[in-house]
Amino acid sequence: MTTEKMQNIAVLYGGLSREREVSLVSGRMCSEALERAGFEADLIDAGRDLPLELQRNKPDAVFNALHGRWGEDGCVQGLLEILQIPYTHSGVCASSVAMNKELSKSVFAAHGLRTPKGRVIDAGELDKQHPAPPPYVVKPINEGSSVGVQIVRAGQSKLPRAMPEYGRWVMLETFVPGRELTVSVLQGRAITVTEIVTGDWYDYSAKYDAGGSKHILPAAIPSEIFRACLEQAETAHAALGCRGLTRTDFRWDEEKGAEGLHILELNTQPGMTPTSLSPEQAAFAGVSFKELCSILVSDASCDR
Repeated sequence: MTTEKMQNIAVLYGGLSREREVSLVSGRMCSEALERAGFEADLIDAGRDLPLELQRNKPDAVFNALHGRWGEDGCVQGLLEILQIPYTHSGVCASSVAMNKELSKSVFAAHGLRTPKGRVIDAGELDKQHPAPPPYVVKPINEGSSVGVQIVRAGQSKLPRAMPEYGRWVMLETFVPGRELTVSVLQGRAITVTEIVTGDWYDYSAKYDAGGSKHILPAAIPSEIFRACLEQAETAHAALGCRGLTRTDFRWDEEKGAEGLHILELNTQPGMTPTSLSPEQAAFAGVSFKELCSILVSDASCDR
């Protein structure tokens, strides 16, 4: 379906996840951009009555501005497939696998991409003893935006907190020191590399608070590492079967050169807020926010 036939766009935002507040911002910005681009954009707060809201609204397509569980893990994508409403960003399988850190790590490894060594452990064991020698990282398997992530530093005696609110199982990873890098991929092509500079690490507040982080765009890193980031982001995007817009996050230990580059995760629903990285990278490449939203609508589908 062409954009000429997709004039009534339902922008899904808010939702039920821990990233609701961020999604509210993303949704409003995307709705305003689509209106400027000539679309009719209706905001729908994605609650449990979403199927009824969509049936009442009868949109030509859905712009998915949800973040976190149920919005970017294949759940809402499956609903839209059933209703046969074209939607932006990745499909059911890609969204589900990308959100599951255990599955996505397996896919990355199968395609020759280096990720931090990790394993799934019972969250109930966290407050009994260190599950590994520090430093290490503990993170929920199915959350985004660094929600619930705990970094246990070398020499730290305090145990990580058990996290039953995130489910029984969590991911334990080796901590990779170094620099935070990220690459957005739009319609299969990597845009550029940004280095993210923070006071400590790129947690939730660093991602979304004004002044929470500094973005160096393009990243001032060796050309071979820059190219490797672009190539690996495209490979990860394709390996998971993604479409539309994704953002792949890296950690680079420069003391180890190319061997120190690790993929942390791929985000199928990058933030679209004033502090978000993907719109910033698109603008650097000459694609305005309005154009970016229009491109994503043109890529909307419910069959791939």
